[in-house]
Amino acid sequence: MAKTEGQKLEEKLCYKIKNIGMEKPEEVEKAIEFCEGYKKYLDNAKIEREAVNYSIGMAEERGYVPFERSKKYKTGDKVYFNNRGKNIILTTFGKRPLIDGVHFNIAHIDSPRLDLKPNPLYEKDEIAYFKTHYYGGIKKYQWGVTPLAMHGRVMLKDGSAIDLNIGENEGDPVFVVSDLLPHLSQQQNQRKLADGIKGEELNIILGSTPVADKEVKKAFKLKVLSILNEKYGMVEEDFLRAEIT
Repeated sequence: MAKTEGQKLEEKLCYKIKNIGMEKPEEVEKAIEFCEGYKKYLDNAKIEREAVNYSIGMAEERGYVPFERSKKYKTGDKVYFNNRGKNIILTTFGKRPLIDGVHFNIAHIDSPRLDLKPNPLYEKDEIAYFKTHYYGGIKKYQWGVTPLAMHGRVMLKDGSAIDLNIGENEGDPVFVVSDLLPHLSQQQNQRKLADGIKGEELNIILGSTPVADKEVKKAFKLKVLSILNEKYGMVEEDFLRAEIT
């Protein structure tokens, strides 16, 4: 059947979106291959400090070395600067002076998350919790009953640092923000979606096993502290010197 004048005009003037998977499947394969490496990076760089450390390893594999202020560099030299473990600058020296301009490629390494408050550990109704505050734009209702891991750094009283990574490996404990079962949530169901779980309700369940001593007032909180002390040498005061996500 012959095309109408309108169809001919449409074919001539209109842009038709094509599926890249059908047009260039080889490009899709390249993208998938790239994403495998990107997935590995994300797995190992869930907080800023981890991202910096992992990026340094990648950079050094490609010939980058730590920047030295007193050293003179030449065209083609590759250096990186680690800014207190929270961000990293990498550069390859060019041929032209800075007055001619400079190209920046910038990426953020932070991400939406739940951070622990400075004094986060508390006990309520025979359960130990962490108090949190959310960082970045999150949909709070998505965080209920989702398995969570704990990452961060704690500065102990003696000045030493310990890095935490709990919940990523098989056999690790995982953490969770509680939610109500459907048959118990009639009142919660009346809330607007954005308030299904409120910010002050994003508290993380830690444990429900007490220290076996009836004279202890906060036996469930103490049990958590005893585990942290046994594994990491921590006491409650150390949370004041910690960055934990």
